[in-house]
Amino acid sequence: MKVGIVGASGYSGEVLVKLLLAHPRVTLAAVTSRTHAGKPLAAVIPALRGADRGLTFVDSDPAALAAGDIELFFLALPHGAAAVYAKALVAAGKRVIDLSADFRITNLATYQNYYGEHHAPELLGAARFVLPELTPPGWKTEAKLVAAPGCYPTSILVPLVPLLQAGVISRAHIVANAYSGVSGAGKKAEETYLFVERAENLKAYGLTKHRHLAEIEEQLALLTGAPTVIQFNPHLAPMRRGIATTITVPAAAGATIASLYAAWRKAYGASPFVQLLAAGETPETAHVAGTNRVDMSAVLDARTGNFVITVAEDNLMKGASGQAVQIMNLWCGFPETAGLL
Repeated sequence: MKVGIVGASGYSGEVLVKLLLAHPRVTLAAVTSRTHAGKPLAAVIPALRGADRGLTFVDSDPAALAAGDIELFFLALPHGAAAVYAKALVAAGKRVIDLSADFRITNLATYQNYYGEHHAPELLGAARFVLPELTPPGWKTEAKLVAAPGCYPTSILVPLVPLLQAGVISRAHIVANAYSGVSGAGKKAEETYLFVERAENLKAYGLTKHRHLAEIEEQLALLTGAPTVIQFNPHLAPMRRGIATTITVPAAAGATIASLYAAWRKAYGASPFVQLLAAGETPETAHVAGTNRVDMSAVLDARTGNFVITVAEDNLMKGASGQAVQIMNLWCGFPETAGLL
């Protein structure tokens, strides 16, 4: 199957290129970039020298892409820009997996509150938010357009949803402190992301209204059947990639660490990309770098009555491009793990 990447020169785009070039079931047929149109792929991504199959960046023209014979497109674009391409490609009958936030939020008013104007609101009804381990499987036949989850939301939804569904934890007073590598901000030249500013330096940002909060709370409500409000505290960490999230949540009456792990094992016993670590063995970002895994564990603090849950993932893999390839595998009937670690 021929696939293409729109916006292939950003961090997520680069990871997608590497994954799809090595994928056993697809042919990467087009990589687009308005900035690099006409340049050889290996000139822009030198790590692919000798493995680029002669690909050259082409201009990101929605009409031209829609008229071609590529069956599935990944949109590795900023929010706002992705909707314009989705409109043209979906109308042409292409499958689309969007890595931006444009179709992650089903409620238009909520999207506008966090992101501003939506450039293709008519597609919201056709879009499906897909977190492979949690989304009911009907999406595979219903979807015309798939929204891949954000990096922070993946690290929070994966541990919390089964526990809320099983009644193991309280819905009140959930606090999630998350720490992201600088690549999560994208490839942009701003002072705050310069090496001298970020090295040996950790800071909180986006407190009380980070954009991913809308996605997290909407999906918690949709997947668990009740509104759930969390305190989400994101941080920028002095590392290139990775997300570490620590969640503190009150245990439900009678809940034990055994019942928490039982809920996780029931939900993820057959999931190849969720690894449950023993209670007290906290996951590390270095151990998931370059993989599509979520590693997680929990302990019960008898003094406070809280569960403390720790999670690690690669923000460019399970938090973005790897998860998008996992979605493609499921959507197209390939083995779920094809092309992924």
